Amino acid sequence: MTLLSIVQTINAYLSDYILVILLIAVGLWYSVKTKFVQIRYFGEGMRRVFGNLSLKGEKHTHSMTSFQALATAIAAQVGTGNIVGASGAILTGGPGAIFWMWIIAFFGMATIYAEATLAIMTRRNGADGSIKGGPVYYIRTAFTGGFGRFLAGFFAVAITLALGFFGCMVQSNSIGSTFQNAFGIPSWIIGIVLVVICAVIFLGGVSRLASVTEKIVPIMAALFLLGGLLVLIMRIKYIPATFAMIFKYAFQPQAIIGGGFGAAIKIAISQGAKRGLFSNEAGMGSTPHAHALANVQNPHEQGCVAMIGVFIDTFVVLTLNALVIISTLYTPDGILAGGYTGAVTETIGKANLAQTAFGSVMGSQLGSAFVAIALFFFAFSTILGWNLFGKVNVEYMFKGKATKVYMVIALVFIFLGTLASNDLVWELSDMFNNLMVIPNVIALFALTSMVVKNIRGIDRDKDAAGKVKK
Repeated sequence: MTLLSIVQTINAYLSDYILVILLIAVGLWYSVKTKFVQIRYFGEGMRRVFGNLSLKGEKHTHSMTSFQALATAIAAQVGTGNIVGASGAILTGGPGAIFWMWIIAFFGMATIYAEATLAIMTRRNGADGSIKGGPVYYIRTAFTGGFGRFLAGFFAVAITLALGFFGCMVQSNSIGSTFQNAFGIPSWIIGIVLVVICAVIFLGGVSRLASVTEKIVPIMAALFLLGGLLVLIMRIKYIPATFAMIFKYAFQPQAIIGGGFGAAIKIAISQGAKRGLFSNEAGMGSTPHAHALANVQNPHEQGCVAMIGVFIDTFVVLTLNALVIISTLYTPDGILAGGYTGAVTETIGKANLAQTAFGSVMGSQLGSAFVAIALFFFAFSTILGWNLFGKVNVEYMFKGKATKVYMVIALVFIFLGTLASNDLVWELSDMFNNLMVIPNVIALFALTSMVVKNIRGIDRDKDAAGKVKK
Protein backbone atom coordinates (compact mmCIF):
# COMPACT_ATOMS: atom_id res chain seq x y z
CA MET A 1 0.00 0.00 0.00
CA THR A 2 1.15 3.53 -0.76
CA LEU A 3 1.14 6.35 1.80
CA LEU A 4 -1.75 7.95 -0.11
CA SER A 5 -3.91 4.81 0.08
CA ILE A 6 -3.15 4.40 3.81
CA VAL A 7 -4.18 8.00 4.53
CA GLN A 8 -7.31 7.59 2.39
CA THR A 9 -8.30 4.46 4.34
CA ILE A 10 -7.81 6.26 7.68
CA ASN A 11 -9.89 9.18 6.43
CA ALA A 12 -12.68 6.91 5.22
CA TYR A 13 -13.09 5.33 8.66
CA LEU A 14 -12.68 8.62 10.53
CA SER A 15 -15.07 10.71 8.44
CA ASP A 16 -17.70 8.07 7.60
CA TYR A 17 -18.04 6.55 11.05
CA ILE A 18 -16.20 8.14 14.00
CA LEU A 19 -16.72 11.81 13.12
CA VAL A 20 -20.37 11.46 12.13
CA ILE A 21 -21.12 9.76 15.45
CA LEU A 22 -19.03 12.19 17.52
CA LEU A 23 -20.36 15.36 15.89
CA ILE A 24 -24.00 14.36 16.02
CA ALA A 25 -23.56 13.08 19.58
CA VAL A 26 -21.91 16.24 20.95
CA GLY A 27 -24.39 18.47 19.08
CA LEU A 28 -27.37 16.51 20.44
CA TRP A 29 -25.79 16.44 23.90
CA TYR A 30 -25.36 20.20 24.15
CA SER A 31 -28.70 20.88 22.47
CA VAL A 32 -30.44 18.89 25.23
CA LYS A 33 -28.21 20.12 28.08
CA THR A 34 -28.67 23.79 27.11
CA LYS A 35 -32.39 23.30 26.35
CA PHE A 36 -31.68 24.06 22.68
CA VAL A 37 -29.69 27.22 23.14
CA GLN A 38 -29.54 27.59 19.32
CA ILE A 39 -33.29 28.26 19.35
CA ARG A 40 -33.74 30.08 22.67
CA TYR A 41 -30.89 32.54 22.21
CA PHE A 42 -30.76 32.80 18.42
CA GLY A 43 -32.44 36.21 18.53
CA GLU A 44 -29.93 37.49 21.08
CA GLY A 45 -27.08 36.32 18.87
CA MET A 46 -28.53 38.17 15.85
CA ARG A 47 -28.96 41.35 17.89
CA ARG A 48 -25.40 41.19 19.19
CA VAL A 49 -23.97 40.68 15.69
CA PHE A 50 -26.10 43.05 13.64
CA GLY A 51 -27.24 45.51 16.31
CA ASN A 52 -23.90 47.31 16.41
CA LEU A 53 -22.43 46.28 13.07
CA SER A 54 -19.31 48.26 12.17
CA LEU A 55 -16.52 47.81 9.64
CA LYS A 56 -14.17 49.85 11.82
CA GLY A 57 -14.16 48.60 15.36
CA GLU A 58 -11.93 49.58 18.24
CA LYS A 59 -8.27 48.63 18.03
CA HIS A 60 -6.91 46.37 20.73
CA THR A 61 -3.32 45.23 20.89
CA HIS A 62 -3.99 41.75 22.22
CA SER A 63 -7.75 41.27 21.89
CA MET A 64 -10.73 41.97 19.62
CA THR A 65 -14.24 43.29 19.78
CA SER A 66 -16.93 40.66 19.79
CA PHE A 67 -17.70 41.33 16.11
CA GLN A 68 -14.02 41.23 15.13
CA ALA A 69 -13.70 37.84 16.82
CA LEU A 70 -16.77 36.62 14.92
CA ALA A 71 -15.42 38.05 11.64
CA THR A 72 -12.14 36.21 12.21
CA ALA A 73 -14.05 33.00 12.98
CA ILE A 74 -16.24 33.40 9.87
CA ALA A 75 -13.12 34.18 7.84
CA ALA A 76 -11.88 30.72 8.81
CA GLN A 77 -15.28 29.04 8.36
CA VAL A 78 -16.19 30.49 4.97
CA GLY A 79 -13.60 29.05 2.62
CA THR A 80 -13.29 26.63 -0.25
CA GLY A 81 -15.61 24.27 1.64
CA ASN A 82 -18.53 26.56 0.89
CA ILE A 83 -17.93 26.32 -2.86
CA VAL A 84 -15.68 23.36 -3.68
CA GLY A 85 -16.66 21.28 -0.63
CA ALA A 86 -20.39 21.79 -1.13
CA SER A 87 -19.98 21.01 -4.83
CA GLY A 88 -18.19 17.77 -4.02
CA ALA A 89 -20.87 16.79 -1.50
CA ILE A 90 -23.65 17.34 -4.07
CA LEU A 91 -21.78 15.45 -6.80
CA THR A 92 -21.00 12.47 -4.56
CA GLY A 93 -24.02 12.38 -2.26
CA GLY A 94 -26.64 14.07 -4.45
CA PRO A 95 -28.72 17.17 -3.61
CA GLY A 96 -29.91 15.42 -0.45
CA ALA A 97 -26.46 15.85 1.12
CA ILE A 98 -27.39 19.51 1.69
CA PHE A 99 -30.23 18.45 4.00
CA TRP A 100 -27.76 16.53 6.17
CA MET A 101 -25.45 19.55 6.17
CA TRP A 102 -28.34 21.54 7.64
CA ILE A 103 -28.90 18.92 10.35
CA ILE A 104 -25.20 18.93 11.26
CA ALA A 105 -25.17 22.74 11.32
CA PHE A 106 -28.29 22.97 13.50
CA PHE A 107 -26.79 20.78 16.20
CA GLY A 108 -23.39 22.33 15.50
CA MET A 109 -24.74 25.69 16.68
CA ALA A 110 -25.07 24.24 20.17
CA THR A 111 -21.58 22.74 19.89
CA ILE A 112 -19.95 26.00 18.88
CA TYR A 113 -21.82 27.80 21.67
CA ALA A 114 -20.07 25.48 24.11
CA GLU A 115 -16.69 25.91 22.37
CA ALA A 116 -16.84 29.72 22.46
CA THR A 117 -18.11 29.78 26.04
CA LEU A 118 -15.33 27.49 27.25
CA ALA A 119 -12.71 29.42 25.28
CA ILE A 120 -13.62 32.59 27.20
CA MET A 121 -13.89 30.81 30.56
CA THR A 122 -10.50 29.09 30.31
CA ARG A 123 -8.41 31.74 28.53
CA ARG A 124 -5.27 33.04 30.21
CA ASN A 125 -3.47 36.37 30.29
CA GLY A 126 0.21 36.47 29.37
CA ALA A 127 2.79 38.60 31.18
CA ASP A 128 2.80 41.02 28.22
CA GLY A 129 -0.97 41.49 28.38
CA SER A 130 -1.67 39.02 25.58
CA ILE A 131 -4.69 36.71 25.74
CA LYS A 132 -4.19 33.01 25.18
CA GLY A 133 -7.19 30.83 24.60
CA GLY A 134 -8.47 27.88 22.64
CA PRO A 135 -9.06 24.14 22.97
CA VAL A 136 -5.59 23.38 24.41
CA TYR A 137 -6.52 25.47 27.44
CA TYR A 138 -9.95 23.99 28.05
CA ILE A 139 -8.54 20.50 27.41
CA ARG A 140 -6.00 21.15 30.20
CA THR A 141 -8.85 22.44 32.38
CA ALA A 142 -10.80 19.23 31.81
CA PHE A 143 -7.82 16.93 32.38
CA THR A 144 -5.11 18.30 34.65
CA GLY A 145 -2.67 15.37 34.62
CA GLY A 146 -0.57 13.62 32.01
CA PHE A 147 -3.63 12.64 29.98
CA GLY A 148 -4.54 16.31 29.62
CA ARG A 149 -1.02 17.22 28.51
CA PHE A 150 -1.13 14.42 25.92
CA LEU A 151 -4.55 15.39 24.57
CA ALA A 152 -3.64 19.08 24.39
CA GLY A 153 -0.31 18.32 22.71
CA PHE A 154 -2.00 15.97 20.25
CA PHE A 155 -4.55 18.65 19.38
CA ALA A 156 -1.88 21.35 19.02
CA VAL A 157 0.19 19.26 16.60
CA ALA A 158 -2.88 18.19 14.59
CA ILE A 159 -4.29 21.70 14.16
CA THR A 160 -0.91 23.21 13.29
CA LEU A 161 -0.44 20.64 10.52
CA ALA A 162 -4.11 20.57 9.45
CA LEU A 163 -4.76 24.30 9.26
CA GLY A 164 -1.51 26.20 9.63
CA PHE A 165 0.36 24.21 6.97
CA PHE A 166 -1.60 21.70 4.81
CA GLY A 167 -4.91 23.54 5.12
CA CYS A 168 -3.49 26.87 3.95
CA MET A 169 -1.79 24.98 1.13
CA VAL A 170 -5.13 23.59 -0.02
CA GLN A 171 -6.75 27.04 0.14
CA SER A 172 -3.98 28.68 -1.91
CA ASN A 173 -4.17 25.86 -4.45
CA SER A 174 -7.86 26.62 -4.99
CA ILE A 175 -7.07 30.32 -5.47
CA GLY A 176 -4.25 29.65 -7.93
CA SER A 177 -6.15 27.11 -10.04
CA THR A 178 -9.39 29.11 -10.29
CA PHE A 179 -7.58 32.34 -11.21
CA GLN A 180 -5.55 30.53 -13.83
CA ASN A 181 -8.73 29.00 -15.30
CA ALA A 182 -10.71 32.23 -15.18
CA PHE A 183 -8.13 34.85 -16.16
CA GLY A 184 -5.16 32.91 -17.53
CA ILE A 185 -2.84 34.29 -14.82
CA PRO A 186 -0.06 31.79 -13.97
CA SER A 187 -0.70 30.33 -10.55
CA TRP A 188 2.87 31.03 -9.35
CA ILE A 189 2.27 34.76 -9.81
CA ILE A 190 -0.87 34.46 -7.68
CA GLY A 191 1.28 32.60 -5.14
CA ILE A 192 3.79 35.45 -4.87
CA VAL A 193 1.02 38.04 -4.47
CA LEU A 194 -0.64 35.90 -1.77
CA VAL A 195 2.60 35.46 0.17
CA VAL A 196 3.34 39.21 0.16
CA ILE A 197 -0.15 40.20 1.31
CA CYS A 198 -0.29 37.46 3.97
CA ALA A 199 3.18 38.35 5.29
CA VAL A 200 2.16 42.00 5.80
CA ILE A 201 -0.97 40.95 7.71
CA PHE A 202 0.73 38.21 9.75
CA LEU A 203 3.47 40.59 10.91
CA GLY A 204 0.86 43.11 12.06
CA GLY A 205 -0.37 40.78 14.77
CA VAL A 206 -3.88 40.42 16.18
CA SER A 207 -4.89 44.07 15.71
CA ARG A 208 -4.08 44.10 11.98
CA LEU A 209 -5.77 40.73 11.45
CA ALA A 210 -8.91 41.97 13.22
CA SER A 211 -8.91 45.17 11.15
CA VAL A 212 -8.72 43.19 7.90
CA THR A 213 -11.27 40.48 8.75
CA GLU A 214 -13.94 42.88 10.05
CA LYS A 215 -13.90 44.60 6.64
CA ILE A 216 -13.34 41.74 4.23
CA VAL A 217 -15.85 39.26 5.69
CA PRO A 218 -19.04 41.39 5.43
CA ILE A 219 -18.04 42.68 1.98
CA MET A 220 -17.21 39.25 0.54
CA ALA A 221 -20.40 37.75 1.97
CA ALA A 222 -22.54 40.57 0.56
CA LEU A 223 -21.02 40.31 -2.93
CA PHE A 224 -21.45 36.52 -3.07
CA LEU A 225 -25.02 36.76 -1.81
CA LEU A 226 -25.82 39.39 -4.41
CA GLY A 227 -24.45 37.25 -7.25
CA GLY A 228 -26.21 34.15 -5.98
CA LEU A 229 -29.53 35.91 -5.54
CA LEU A 230 -29.36 37.26 -9.09
CA VAL A 231 -28.96 33.70 -10.40
CA LEU A 232 -31.83 32.44 -8.24
CA ILE A 233 -34.09 35.26 -9.46
CA MET A 234 -33.35 34.19 -13.03
CA ARG A 235 -34.17 30.57 -12.06
CA ILE A 236 -37.04 31.41 -9.70
CA LYS A 237 -39.50 29.00 -11.34
CA TYR A 238 -37.17 26.12 -10.42
CA ILE A 239 -36.79 27.07 -6.72
CA PRO A 240 -39.70 24.90 -5.46
CA ALA A 241 -38.30 21.92 -7.40
CA THR A 242 -34.83 22.65 -6.00
CA PHE A 243 -35.99 22.45 -2.38
CA ALA A 244 -38.09 19.40 -3.25
CA MET A 245 -34.98 17.62 -4.56
CA ILE A 246 -33.00 18.44 -1.41
CA PHE A 247 -35.64 16.82 0.81
CA LYS A 248 -36.49 13.96 -1.56
CA TYR A 249 -32.91 12.87 -2.20
CA ALA A 250 -32.01 13.17 1.48
CA PHE A 251 -34.10 10.03 2.01
CA GLN A 252 -34.02 8.53 -1.50
CA PRO A 253 -30.44 9.26 -2.62
CA GLN A 254 -30.17 6.10 -4.71
CA ALA A 255 -32.54 7.70 -7.20
CA ILE A 256 -29.90 10.27 -8.19
CA ILE A 257 -26.51 8.77 -7.27
CA GLY A 258 -27.28 5.11 -8.01
CA GLY A 259 -26.46 1.98 -5.99
CA GLY A 260 -28.56 0.34 -3.32
CA PHE A 261 -30.58 2.29 -0.74
CA GLY A 262 -28.34 1.45 2.23
CA ALA A 263 -25.09 2.44 0.56
CA ALA A 264 -26.63 5.54 -1.01
CA ILE A 265 -28.10 6.89 2.24
CA LYS A 266 -24.77 6.32 3.99
CA ILE A 267 -22.95 8.29 1.28
CA ALA A 268 -25.48 11.13 1.39
CA ILE A 269 -25.30 11.44 5.20
CA SER A 270 -21.51 11.08 5.41
CA GLN A 271 -20.96 13.63 2.63
CA GLY A 272 -23.32 16.05 4.30
CA ALA A 273 -21.77 15.49 7.72
CA LYS A 274 -18.11 15.77 6.80
CA ARG A 275 -18.56 18.65 4.37
CA GLY A 276 -20.75 20.33 6.94
CA LEU A 277 -17.95 19.92 9.47
CA PHE A 278 -15.25 21.28 7.19
CA SER A 279 -17.49 24.18 6.26
CA ASN A 280 -18.84 25.46 9.61
CA GLU A 281 -16.06 23.87 11.73
CA ALA A 282 -18.38 23.36 14.71
CA GLY A 283 -16.79 20.75 16.96
CA MET A 284 -13.47 20.91 15.16
CA GLY A 285 -11.85 23.21 17.71
CA SER A 286 -10.66 25.90 15.30
CA THR A 287 -12.88 28.97 15.82
CA PRO A 288 -12.63 28.98 19.66
CA HIS A 289 -9.17 30.53 19.16
CA ALA A 290 -10.82 33.63 17.68
CA HIS A 291 -13.72 33.76 20.15
CA ALA A 292 -11.26 33.53 23.07
CA LEU A 293 -9.95 36.99 22.10
CA ALA A 294 -13.35 38.71 22.34
CA ASN A 295 -13.91 41.52 24.84
CA VAL A 296 -17.18 40.46 26.45
CA GLN A 297 -18.64 40.68 29.94
CA ASN A 298 -19.95 37.12 30.03
CA PRO A 299 -18.87 34.01 28.08
CA HIS A 300 -22.53 33.51 27.13
CA GLU A 301 -22.42 36.66 25.00
CA GLN A 302 -19.73 35.30 22.70
CA GLY A 303 -21.39 31.89 22.68
CA CYS A 304 -24.50 33.51 21.18
CA VAL A 305 -22.38 35.40 18.65
CA ALA A 306 -20.51 32.21 17.69
CA MET A 307 -23.80 30.47 16.83
CA ILE A 308 -24.50 33.14 14.22
CA GLY A 309 -21.17 32.28 12.58
CA VAL A 310 -22.39 28.73 11.90
CA PHE A 311 -25.75 30.08 10.72
CA ILE A 312 -24.13 32.48 8.25
CA ASP A 313 -21.67 29.87 7.01
CA THR A 314 -24.08 26.99 6.41
CA PHE A 315 -27.63 28.32 6.24
CA VAL A 316 -26.75 31.42 4.23
CA VAL A 317 -23.52 31.15 2.19
CA LEU A 318 -23.29 27.39 1.65
CA THR A 319 -27.04 27.03 1.08
CA LEU A 320 -27.05 29.83 -1.47
CA ASN A 321 -24.26 28.13 -3.43
CA ALA A 322 -26.10 24.79 -3.23
CA LEU A 323 -29.36 26.33 -4.45
CA VAL A 324 -27.55 27.90 -7.41
CA ILE A 325 -25.97 24.55 -8.34
CA ILE A 326 -29.13 22.48 -7.98
CA SER A 327 -31.49 25.01 -9.61
CA THR A 328 -29.26 25.38 -12.69
CA LEU A 329 -27.74 21.92 -13.15
CA TYR A 330 -30.10 19.37 -11.56
CA THR A 331 -33.43 20.72 -12.78
CA PRO A 332 -34.96 19.16 -15.95
CA ASP A 333 -33.03 21.44 -18.34
CA GLY A 334 -29.73 21.04 -16.45
CA ILE A 335 -26.76 18.89 -17.48
CA LEU A 336 -26.97 16.85 -14.25
CA ALA A 337 -30.72 16.23 -14.38
CA GLY A 338 -30.14 12.49 -14.63
CA GLY A 339 -27.37 12.41 -12.03
CA TYR A 340 -23.60 12.57 -12.23
CA THR A 341 -23.11 9.92 -14.90
CA GLY A 342 -21.94 9.38 -18.45
CA ALA A 343 -19.90 11.86 -20.45
CA VAL A 344 -20.53 14.70 -18.01
CA THR A 345 -18.09 13.13 -15.52
CA GLU A 346 -15.25 13.83 -17.96
CA THR A 347 -15.97 17.54 -18.25
CA ILE A 348 -17.21 18.62 -14.85
CA GLY A 349 -15.91 18.08 -11.33
CA LYS A 350 -16.22 19.61 -7.88
CA ALA A 351 -13.60 22.25 -8.68
CA ASN A 352 -15.55 23.74 -11.59
CA LEU A 353 -19.13 22.76 -10.68
CA ALA A 354 -19.94 26.16 -9.17
CA GLN A 355 -18.35 27.95 -12.14
CA THR A 356 -20.50 25.88 -14.49
CA ALA A 357 -23.63 26.65 -12.41
CA PHE A 358 -23.09 30.42 -12.25
CA GLY A 359 -21.91 30.42 -15.87
CA SER A 360 -25.16 28.83 -17.07
CA VAL A 361 -26.93 32.09 -16.19
CA MET A 362 -24.17 34.74 -16.23
CA GLY A 363 -22.35 33.34 -19.24
CA SER A 364 -19.39 31.02 -18.92
CA GLN A 365 -16.72 33.73 -18.81
CA LEU A 366 -18.48 35.99 -16.31
CA GLY A 367 -19.62 33.03 -14.19
CA SER A 368 -16.11 31.63 -14.07
CA ALA A 369 -14.68 35.03 -13.12
CA PHE A 370 -17.32 35.62 -10.43
CA VAL A 371 -16.63 32.28 -8.72
CA ALA A 372 -12.87 32.81 -9.02
CA ILE A 373 -13.09 36.19 -7.28
CA ALA A 374 -15.46 34.84 -4.60
CA LEU A 375 -13.19 31.87 -4.02
CA PHE A 376 -10.20 34.19 -3.71
CA PHE A 377 -11.83 36.15 -0.89
CA PHE A 378 -13.19 33.02 0.79
CA ALA A 379 -9.91 31.12 0.66
CA PHE A 380 -7.78 34.18 1.46
CA SER A 381 -9.80 34.99 4.56
CA THR A 382 -9.58 31.35 5.63
CA ILE A 383 -5.80 31.44 5.32
CA LEU A 384 -5.72 34.46 7.66
CA GLY A 385 -7.90 32.79 10.28
CA TRP A 386 -6.18 29.40 10.09
CA ASN A 387 -2.74 30.96 10.38
CA LEU A 388 -3.79 32.62 13.64
CA PHE A 389 -5.17 29.34 15.00
CA GLY A 390 -1.94 27.52 14.16
CA LYS A 391 0.12 30.32 15.72
CA VAL A 392 -1.76 30.07 19.03
CA ASN A 393 -0.92 26.37 19.24
CA VAL A 394 2.72 26.84 18.24
CA GLU A 395 2.98 29.38 21.08
CA TYR A 396 1.48 26.78 23.42
CA MET A 397 3.88 24.03 22.32
CA PHE A 398 7.04 26.16 22.32
CA LYS A 399 6.23 28.50 25.23
CA GLY A 400 5.86 31.60 23.08
CA LYS A 401 8.91 30.88 20.92
CA ALA A 402 9.20 29.72 17.30
CA THR A 403 6.33 31.89 16.05
CA LYS A 404 8.53 33.60 13.44
CA VAL A 405 9.76 30.22 12.22
CA TYR A 406 6.14 29.07 12.04
CA MET A 407 5.11 32.08 9.95
CA VAL A 408 7.97 31.55 7.48
CA ILE A 409 7.07 27.85 7.05
CA ALA A 410 3.38 28.78 6.67
CA LEU A 411 4.22 31.28 3.91
CA VAL A 412 6.26 28.62 2.09
CA PHE A 413 3.29 26.22 2.24
CA ILE A 414 0.98 28.95 0.90
CA PHE A 415 3.27 29.50 -2.08
CA LEU A 416 3.77 25.78 -2.76
CA GLY A 417 0.01 25.29 -2.75
CA THR A 418 -0.36 27.50 -5.82
CA LEU A 419 2.21 25.49 -7.82
CA ALA A 420 0.64 22.06 -7.94
CA SER A 421 -2.25 20.03 -6.63
CA ASN A 422 -1.26 16.94 -4.74
CA ASP A 423 -3.82 14.33 -3.68
CA LEU A 424 -1.66 13.37 -0.70
CA VAL A 425 -1.64 16.97 0.58
CA TRP A 426 -5.44 17.13 0.38
CA GLU A 427 -5.80 13.79 2.15
CA LEU A 428 -3.28 14.72 4.87
CA SER A 429 -5.16 17.97 5.46
CA ASP A 430 -8.41 16.02 5.83
CA MET A 431 -6.75 13.46 8.12
CA PHE A 432 -5.38 16.00 10.59
CA ASN A 433 -8.68 17.89 10.42
CA ASN A 434 -10.38 14.67 11.43
CA LEU A 435 -7.88 13.85 14.17
CA MET A 436 -8.09 17.25 15.89
CA VAL A 437 -11.83 16.77 16.38
CA ILE A 438 -11.35 13.80 18.74
CA PRO A 439 -9.51 15.50 21.67
CA ASN A 440 -11.69 18.59 21.26
CA VAL A 441 -14.94 16.64 21.54
CA ILE A 442 -13.64 14.60 24.51
CA ALA A 443 -12.97 17.87 26.35
CA LEU A 444 -16.39 19.27 25.38
CA PHE A 445 -18.13 16.27 26.94
CA ALA A 446 -15.94 16.50 30.06
CA LEU A 447 -16.69 20.21 30.61
CA THR A 448 -20.45 20.04 30.14
CA SER A 449 -21.10 21.17 33.72
CA MET A 450 -19.17 24.44 33.20
CA VAL A 451 -21.25 25.37 30.17
CA VAL A 452 -24.56 24.32 31.74
CA LYS A 453 -23.85 26.16 35.00
CA ASN A 454 -23.11 29.38 33.11
CA ILE A 455 -26.21 29.26 30.90
CA ARG A 456 -28.43 28.41 33.88
CA GLY A 457 -27.17 31.58 35.52
CA ILE A 458 -28.10 33.53 32.38
CA ASP A 459 -31.54 31.89 32.35
CA ARG A 460 -32.11 32.85 36.02
CA ASP A 461 -31.09 36.46 35.37
CA LYS A 462 -33.39 36.58 32.36
CA ASP A 463 -36.30 35.17 34.34
CA ALA A 464 -35.67 37.64 37.19
CA ALA A 465 -35.55 40.57 34.76
CA GLY A 466 -38.82 39.39 33.17
CA LYS A 467 -40.57 39.24 36.58
CA VAL A 468 -39.38 42.78 37.45
CA LYS A 469 -40.82 44.12 34.16
CA LYS A 470 -44.17 42.48 34.93
